[in-house]
Amino acid sequence: MLETYRNLTAIANNWEDHHIEEPDQISPQHGRHEEICTGEELSQDIQCDKVFTCHSYLGRQKRKHAEVKPYECTQCGKGFANHSYLKIHKRTHTGEKPYKCNQCDKAFAQQSYLRVHKRKHSGEKPYKCNHCGKAFAYYSSLQTHERTHTGEKPYKCNQCNKAFAQYNSLQYHKRIHTKEKSYKCHHCGKAFAQHICLHYHKRTHTSEKPHKCNQCDKAFAQYSSLQQHKRTHSGEKPYECTQCGKGFANPNYLKIHKRTHTGEKPYKCNHCGKAFAYNNNIIKHERTHTGEKPYKCNQCDKAFTQHGSLQQHKRTHSGEKPYECIQCGKGFATHWYLQIHAKTHTGKKPYKCNHCDKAFAQRNYLRVHERTHTGEKPYECIQCGKAFATHNHLQVHERTHTGEKPYKCDQCDKDFPYHNSLQRHKRSHTGEKPYKCNQCDKAFAHHNSLQYHKRTHSGEKQM
Repeated sequence: MLETYRNLTAIANNWEDHHIEEPDQISPQHGRHEEICTGEELSQDIQCDKVFTCHSYLGRQKRKHAEVKPYECTQCGKGFANHSYLKIHKRTHTGEKPYKCNQCDKAFAQQSYLRVHKRKHSGEKPYKCNHCGKAFAYYSSLQTHERTHTGEKPYKCNQCNKAFAQYNSLQYHKRIHTKEKSYKCHHCGKAFAQHICLHYHKRTHTSEKPHKCNQCDKAFAQYSSLQQHKRTHSGEKPYECTQCGKGFANPNYLKIHKRTHTGEKPYKCNHCGKAFAYNNNIIKHERTHTGEKPYKCNQCDKAFTQHGSLQQHKRTHSGEKPYECIQCGKGFATHWYLQIHAKTHTGKKPYKCNHCDKAFAQRNYLRVHERTHTGEKPYECIQCGKAFATHNHLQVHERTHTGEKPYKCDQCDKDFPYHNSLQRHKRSHTGEKPYKCNQCDKAFAHHNSLQYHKRTHSGEKQM
């Protein structure tokens, strides 16, 4: 029994920071009460088997079971199981905050709140995770963190069965169903479901970035963004998938990754009903219905539905090819083109044509090739009606109507409608002659010049 008492004392010390009761403020008779409770005689509650050091604590526990709340607030009628709770509650009406921090101007209604607040100044983190050793200033933060290890999600939505590790996450989620956005920006009128989102959004107007990295010059509008950024320096990936073991620097990335295992697609298009696993995918998809192209090139009049497409397009102006093949050194404007090229080294062509013996490294190459058999030309010019088998051929053709010449020479002022025309022109600056005759030593800058020359060896009449 004495061992039980010691355990209860240890639990009480831990519990003190989070309970609203303030034992030192209960009553003038508190000194006498302590004398009564110092003996080793223990009281046990027969309903829950809890053991108490004195009868008054046992009495409070019994009122909890009986749901008796004899102490009532005269202003709002709310009832409480003991007088100390009522006393603390009354401060919500009076605004009284008697507990002041001696290091800053903050004041608190409860002594326990002040005690917890002081840890911000002292840096004290008394609550340590048993799984990973991470320490926290608040017990509630430790409890929330431990759910990242256990996967526990005790807060369930009563409309869609979705569950959450934190109560406030559930409250935010419910606004998806109600579509409630009660926090409005007075600069642009944009509304948000959460006050914190509005707070962060306002910094897009003020350009405020108060959170600075101490390892580089980067600054961030949000503290969480800074924490995530720091992991690019440390390489830390604390959020691990329980199904495949993959680690992530950001908990949202882990949440999104899990959909690859569950197949969940929570984002549905209002126009056609198509569902998506990721929010950014549905935003991009909806532009196929609305025709919206928000990303505009500042060097020509072209606009794009996706930021990535704009970035790729800009490389047609700059000539930048940041993706390099590790086997041959050839550069590409996009990672996708590099991936396609890499298959030329492996020689793998898994996509075979059902009409002939040809095989292809890419499925879309096979799809385009099959149109040579079917005669299908799905891409039609809206100006002249001419149809094409590929979208790329249509785009190239459209330049005959628009006069667009997006490919500029970086050595002179000439521009060209086609990339291969620019490449041919550049040889006039470099003197490069890649087309060599296999019968003599002559070389040519253009393939058609080589073909013309070969007729001098074959005796074929030149037209």
